[in-house]
Amino acid sequence: MAAVLNTPLSWREKFSYGIADMGFNFYWTNIATFLLFFYTDVFGISAAAAASMLFMIKIVNAFTDPLIGALADRTTTRYGKFRPYLVWMAVPLAAAAVLTYTTPDLDHDGKTAWAYGTYLLMMVCYTAINIPYNALSGVMSGDPQERSTINGLRFIFAFAGSTLVTAATPFMVRLLGGGDDKQGWQLTMLAWGIAATALFVLTFANTRERIAPAAAQKSNVAQDIKDLSRNRPWLVLFFLALVIMMTITLRTSTAAYYFKYFVGRPELMASFVPAYMLAAAAGASLTPLMTRFIDKKKLLIILMSCTTVLSSAFFFVGKDQVWLMFALQIALGFVLGPKSPLAFSMYADTADYNEWRTGRRATAMTFAAATFSQKLGTALAVAVIGSLFTALGYVPNAAQSTGSQAGIVWLMSLIPAFFAVLAVAVMFFYNLDQQKLEQIQSELAARKAEV
Repeated sequence: MAAVLNTPLSWREKFSYGIADMGFNFYWTNIATFLLFFYTDVFGISAAAAASMLFMIKIVNAFTDPLIGALADRTTTRYGKFRPYLVWMAVPLAAAAVLTYTTPDLDHDGKTAWAYGTYLLMMVCYTAINIPYNALSGVMSGDPQERSTINGLRFIFAFAGSTLVTAATPFMVRLLGGGDDKQGWQLTMLAWGIAATALFVLTFANTRERIAPAAAQKSNVAQDIKDLSRNRPWLVLFFLALVIMMTITLRTSTAAYYFKYFVGRPELMASFVPAYMLAAAAGASLTPLMTRFIDKKKLLIILMSCTTVLSSAFFFVGKDQVWLMFALQIALGFVLGPKSPLAFSMYADTADYNEWRTGRRATAMTFAAATFSQKLGTALAVAVIGSLFTALGYVPNAAQSTGSQAGIVWLMSLIPAFFAVLAVAVMFFYNLDQQKLEQIQSELAARKAEV
């Protein structure tokens, strides 16, 4: 059986694990914030073609997650199952990112094909390093509190990386391009790629895997999926991730439209997003403290209930009440910040539960299928926005109708609030409390002692 080790982790190891997520956000935040703009305004692809491509690749990439998770679970090296991917895939990911932000002189169809190929390559490389990184948190320690700590620290670095990229990338493009935006974007992604690679190597060098399946464990991908389909707490987290990602994506993707067409001050986006990220980092930093006093299930119910109230409040904010918009946004960042470290530590708990129940452990598959849910939730949110905009007659770069403006406000307030309520309802089906986890850890340790 797997070795269940609850040895306290050093702060050096916790720091080294967490800082890699800053490197991941050197890529992810650039993709989420700037890639569509790059395709339309620098590379010269139509907005319709770029948006369609981003949506389709996200769906395709979601299905690669379980495959990569299964591969990582079956990797065996002297350095562990998951750590080696941090060095194996670091350079390929950086190279793929540079290619994605490279602008060959092609016709529109050729540019579209180049965008499809390079973006898909980058996302597959990203998944091939990110899934094992996620799984690493589940095998560094068997202590649920240590898992909360390292995941809390991880997302502090993640939000810090997002803030840094949002602020620095436009400046880097101007500086490195010297007036040539095409060169500027290519060199900027090269710089971010080098920085991310250094952080991934640092994480590889200073972390250790302490929990591993028994050498005699035999399973196949079909068995792993079957185990997950019967793992009640994991199923709850799967649907929870989907619903929460819809809640977050609906608001973040609508914010630019909200300030441009409802508030009439698009420049406020430059501070609205960082305000959320800094508040989320503060919330994430308090996660280990909160889990010392509040059970993870209860804490998530409280946080998503607060999200429901705060998001609903946006419906009643007037277009001239900017201070109230920012106050609610900061509050939402604070209550949603702990969501990610909580969820990722809970995924590790469900891997323990699966081993306790079946005798088999598939840590990477557990995390991979969870990220599939998150990507699916993001894609569904984009579909909801597109459908509502179409139905209400949204016209880009024009004064919006009363119905279109109302739809934008709903997407910032009541619709995300509805999905937050669903998240609360879903959490009532989660059946791993602190007492049950202690029982699982104790029995796993006893089985190990018998081997």
